[in-house]
Amino acid sequence: MCKICIKNCPNAAISITESKEPEIDKSQWKGIMIYVEHHEGVIHPITYELAGKASELAKQINHPVYAVLIGSGVTDVAGDLTEYGIDRVFVYDDIRLKYFKADIYTNVFEDCIRKAKPSVVLVGATPVGRSLAPRLSTRFRTGLTADCTKLEIRPNTDLVQIRPAFGGNIMARIVTTNSRPQFATVRYKVMNTAERIPGYKGAVEQCKISADRLQSGIEVLDVRKKEKEPDITEADVLVVAGRGLKEKKDIAMLEELAALLGGQVASTRGLVEDGWMHYTKQIGLSGRTVKPKLIITCGVSGAVQFTAGMNGSDTIIAINSDKNAPIFKIAHYGLVGDLYEIIPALIGSIKQEGNKHAI
Repeated sequence: MCKICIKNCPNAAISITESKEPEIDKSQWKGIMIYVEHHEGVIHPITYELAGKASELAKQINHPVYAVLIGSGVTDVAGDLTEYGIDRVFVYDDIRLKYFKADIYTNVFEDCIRKAKPSVVLVGATPVGRSLAPRLSTRFRTGLTADCTKLEIRPNTDLVQIRPAFGGNIMARIVTTNSRPQFATVRYKVMNTAERIPGYKGAVEQCKISADRLQSGIEVLDVRKKEKEPDITEADVLVVAGRGLKEKKDIAMLEELAALLGGQVASTRGLVEDGWMHYTKQIGLSGRTVKPKLIITCGVSGAVQFTAGMNGSDTIIAINSDKNAPIFKIAHYGLVGDLYEIIPALIGSIKQEGNKHAI
């Protein structure tokens, strides 16, 4: 786009036609809407994180906070949502919405957005959210930023959507300047959870949609519940295995420490790629984002791709033989030494104390 080719073309065969995009009236779009994700009426925790961030942003531009709740038999939980700073909950309660079907859920969500005309729509970066958000942004011919880790808003209601890019080497700041609504999916465990506000009561609005828009091309033949497995995103204590481990069998040492502390073992990307750990245990940009009360990293160097997924932890203890390891820059407590000496000593100390507070 330096235009040198245009200037130097001897036959003037090259040209660039510049067109001006029509400007949108941003005043016609007001409010910040969140998607209420639930499973059989049980609200997913990411909903409360979205509610907290939506309220924070809304106060800065004096906008209301909306929520859309879609499902069957979900009306009873709508009232509780308003106590988290939500001004209006739009409820679509229909037996045909019992199971999540991307096509009709998109139709319903689109109907709600066209009614409320919010300036910003926030969706959790979950399997459900990642299915809905792209479909919606396409229908409105507007932008979508996926997996945001930070959100800011300008006085003119432009949402600054911040997310890691180029392998976590930079933090991209993305702005949708000339279309509405602005869509963003937000990573779980990166925003602060909204606090319940006793006595705060927003409105609950029952919504209907035409029967033809509830006709799905998807038929649910059977639902088989997967056995629930321990999830590192829900753990209060994590012990993380890094490249400092010499052999796969040494993970058992970390598992013993985690068990004594009532936690779980997690991993960096390297050990997952080596086949030592399952991918569901990986922390980082290409893994899970975690926010435990205590995290102990063992032989973890602290690359930015990893730390971006755990730097919000309440207490970070790092164990590494390299005193210059980047992990020590974010750790609250650092132990420079051989993890093969330190971990057994910790285990022995905890067993001797006979409780989970020896550290």
